[in-house]
Amino acid sequence: MLDILLDAVTALFAPATAAFALAAIGLNFHFGLTGLLNMGHAGFMLLGMYGYAISTQNGLPIYVALVIGVLAAAAFGLLLGWPTLKLRGDYLAIATISAAELIRYLGRSNSLQALTGGSTGIRGSDFKFTFEELSPLPDENITILFWTNHGTKSSSWWLHIVAWVIVLLFALLFWQLARSPWGRVLKGIREDEDAVRSLGKNVYAYKMQALVLGGVIGALGGILWALGNSVQPDSMGRPTTFWLWTLLLLGGAATVFGPILGSMIFWSALVIVKGLSSAFIPTSVLSPVELEPFSLVLVGVTLMCLVVFRPQGILGNKRELAFND
Repeated sequence: MLDILLDAVTALFAPATAAFALAAIGLNFHFGLTGLLNMGHAGFMLLGMYGYAISTQNGLPIYVALVIGVLAAAAFGLLLGWPTLKLRGDYLAIATISAAELIRYLGRSNSLQALTGGSTGIRGSDFKFTFEELSPLPDENITILFWTNHGTKSSSWWLHIVAWVIVLLFALLFWQLARSPWGRVLKGIREDEDAVRSLGKNVYAYKMQALVLGGVIGALGGILWALGNSVQPDSMGRPTTFWLWTLLLLGGAATVFGPILGSMIFWSALVIVKGLSSAFIPTSVLSPVELEPFSLVLVGVTLMCLVVFRPQGILGNKRELAFND
């Protein structure tokens, strides 16, 4: 039991948790502030991963690679928003999830294998080295209390520090923009875009700005994920977007710390459920391979009940969910 609790605490502050929290902050600009039903956020994450990894593979410095990953997501946001932002509700959701799947299938296409690695993706060793070289920490294992991580390599203390600093910086950015005049216009669009349009505001332009900004933040979340893992197109499929929506609604949409809290609870709960299932369910009933999907089902049912009985999430305000009433 102690090992399960330690694993859960590890998951609370893991780089993967930070990556999903950052991506959910981007989704919070889309849905929490503007009311956009973007169901293809994983596409922004995947473009950021590809832009960063491919640039690094071709010898570009880390800062240039970051800019290219961000620009790829921004361009995708502009191309996606141009024909779709006049759609509302379910129609926008269908269009965005289709666009994200298009990016994933292009990434795993055999015709682009020389660039993207096809269905196998890009190995972490091919692009992580520039990030690891920036680490001021020793190139050895470092133990802090019960946890031991390498100083520089994958899932290192260096990645932990950078990931959570970036998450806190973008949470601060969300807080500042949400209370600015720009953020108040987005909230107005979320609640009644016709009323905002009657005041002379260019609703389409504001939606585009929110879509691009949130997509860029999602791309940075994808880069953080890749730095702790690798670039694999199927890791950013439809389930990834659904997980992002789950943890955003769990923590509370339109709140500053909702995406962060939701991500921490989601991943630690998944670890606890997997650990308890492995400890108490015999292999004759569920094999180790079947434990993970079973754990996801249990976590999903629990979170679904929370969303049903507390739709505003843990930190949210129910009034924030009055979209286009």
